Amino acid sequence: MSDLLSDDEIDRQLPNGWERDGEEITRAFEFDSYLPGVGFASAVGGLAEEAWHHPEITITWGEVEVRLTTHDAGGITEKDIELAGRCNEIYE
Repeated sequence: MSDLLSDDEIDRQLPNGWERDGEEITRAFEFDSYLPGVGFASAVGGLAEEAWHHPEITITWGEVEVRLTTHDAGGITEKDIELAGRCNEIYE
């Protein structure tokens, strides 16, 4: 099991565009239409499977919301920060 990060660690390490929402970190990624968002969500799914760390992904027209938490730790861990950073990399 991963260790929970402190509030200060989360604040310092939170990747650009991500926000804390209780025991999760979240970001809404914006797209010009539906299919690019679906493609992005699929890529995030591949990253998640590779990391064996699976986010909640919500796809709507023009937006994909990704929510991360480490359920077995009960909050935010380094695994969440790392996957958030990788999501940013494929978005940019």
